[in-house]
Amino acid sequence: MHVGLGPIGAGVVRQVAARKGLTIVGAVDIDPAKVGRDVGEVCGIGRRLKVKVTDDIARTIKAVRPDVAILCTSSSLKKVLPEFEAVLKLKVPIVSTTEELAYPVKSNRAVAKKIDALAKRARVSVVGTGVNPGFTMDALPIALTAVCGRVDAIAVDRVQDARIRRLPFQKKIGAGLTRDQFLEKVQDGSVRHVGLAESITMIADAMGWKLDRVTDEIEPKIAGARVTSEFLTVESGFVCGLIQDGVGYRKGKPIITLHMEAYLGAPESYDAVRISGDPPLNMKIAGGVHGDVATASITVNSIPKVLQAAPGLRTMRDMALPSFFP
Repeated sequence: MHVGLGPIGAGVVRQVAARKGLTIVGAVDIDPAKVGRDVGEVCGIGRRLKVKVTDDIARTIKAVRPDVAILCTSSSLKKVLPEFEAVLKLKVPIVSTTEELAYPVKSNRAVAKKIDALAKRARVSVVGTGVNPGFTMDALPIALTAVCGRVDAIAVDRVQDARIRRLPFQKKIGAGLTRDQFLEKVQDGSVRHVGLAESITMIADAMGWKLDRVTDEIEPKIAGARVTSEFLTVESGFVCGLIQDGVGYRKGKPIITLHMEAYLGAPESYDAVRISGDPPLNMKIAGGVHGDVATASITVNSIPKVLQAAPGLRTMRDMALPSFFP
């Protein structure tokens, strides 16, 4: 059953509809324009799936009895708590793209503990995943350290040309705003990438490092010339995206550094991991990992693993490694 049919949720629906062994039995969204319509039509599959979109999670679960729920609604763990409660009270496991669920930090620990308790009571598992957090800036560098005899520091760079991303992502990085508007929205939390603190914490725990503090700083990227995407035109002098740095400090020294640039017109997209240690490792994915496609993919590929996982709130660090299945 799918909960949330925005761009990412719809991408997940399209992948599930194309995979053997998976059947869509229910779909839920709060958008009145989607409710009552066939989910295949809503998600642009090109054929009807004979499943109508509803606006009630509990009623839909009781009617269709899904084996798993895919929840793609919000980045905020506190906002989605009622949705998790509705699903878990009916004993259905969850795979979610909620970024703050990927590895809950201190500010979300209370909510995470509640979700963990609900899942254990229901004897099902819950996992938060995605491409970032969930893979490129945490699970991937953690996996690379498997061949190291010593790790001194980890640095990850993620640079994206945001022209290929969905409109909500372009808005989330502040594209089209003035500098002052950008800074205001950073302050109210509506412009930022959610997940650097979560990724830093996941890496630190995997390495056994106790961090003194974690910082998360955001700056605007200003367009030097007009740049356009399918959705937006940004004039020279306006914000075309953001530069965000998350740093984890240990004994006063930066030991985990996550650097992200996402803006319209970036000359090169790539993901790179640098591990200082023995042996030192340098890995670069030329072209980068496409955020929207990859998020949908890792969500679908995590379905078998969440069904096999121990009850409770799981993370990409302690759940079996997902992989593609046809």
